[in-house]
Amino acid sequence: MSWTSETWPIGAALLQYPGTLPDGTSTAMADDAAWSDVLREVRLAGFDHVDLTDTWLAVGDLPAGRLRSLRQLLREEGLGVSAISVSRRSVVDHDPVTAASNVAYSYRTIDAAVELGVGTVCLGLHQPLTADQQAAMWFWHEPGAADPDDPEVYRHAVTTFRELGVYAAERGVALSLEMYEDTYLGTADSCVRMVTDIGLENVGLNPDVGNLIRLHRPVEDWRTQFEKMLPHTNYMHVKNYYRDFDIATGAYFSAPAPLELGFINYRAVVEMALDAGFAGTFCVEHYGGDGLSVAARNRDYLRTILAAKLSLRRETAAREPEPARVP
Repeated sequence: MSWTSETWPIGAALLQYPGTLPDGTSTAMADDAAWSDVLREVRLAGFDHVDLTDTWLAVGDLPAGRLRSLRQLLREEGLGVSAISVSRRSVVDHDPVTAASNVAYSYRTIDAAVELGVGTVCLGLHQPLTADQQAAMWFWHEPGAADPDDPEVYRHAVTTFRELGVYAAERGVALSLEMYEDTYLGTADSCVRMVTDIGLENVGLNPDVGNLIRLHRPVEDWRTQFEKMLPHTNYMHVKNYYRDFDIATGAYFSAPAPLELGFINYRAVVEMALDAGFAGTFCVEHYGGDGLSVAARNRDYLRTILAAKLSLRRETAAREPEPARVP
């Protein structure tokens, strides 16, 4: 697919919308009007795509009739879907019963993607927030659940993702695996290893380097991380953070930042992505404050960069001499 800077799909994440109703039940139980209010607010923020983040709405739990209602609401609002992002439903959760339930949910989400006409489902290995994480100002200030250093568990993760990938490929859906600390997708090297071991064309990476840059610990340089992962990337969550390090005390600092103001230089990242042949969709995320407005700012920033980079590529191509004709 050949996109322009204006048509490139950039979806709004729905992290800022609660996944439960006031009575504590899932938003899957909400009526059409409640769903429509959220989708309309996204549209009024200038978006033409949305990431159906399942922290807001677990589409894998919707019956067929409700999926049809959601598809109609999206159509009425003029919104495409950049992807469906599955959050904190690890297929190797520490609880085997939960892990099995998460696998089943992943299959149902792929089916929902087919029903909604969505081409990408984003999966990961991050687990639910711990009590300490929920109590922290920012959850990444506290360590979360980590995948074990166990070859058998790793192989099970690879096998499960491969089986999900085959199922998705048969239905015309791509899977994207999200980078997340302390999991088997926790470093650039481990992400590349995982997707290589899976070995399917429709299973790629979501190099969400922001998940690591915000940590209060040493992390690999963001440029090196992207260099390793972009050749395998088929979807991108993009967000940024302020990051600082006090060499005297060894203390790290991080806080959410608009895309152009944070530690990662996304002008460089976009150029690297285009050089690597990236043609997937984007999802703009932001934690804290008015997340939707910051996401809209991030979207506009991305379009400005894409306009510049794509224009430069066209100009370069136009200057290149035509191949000599063989007489």
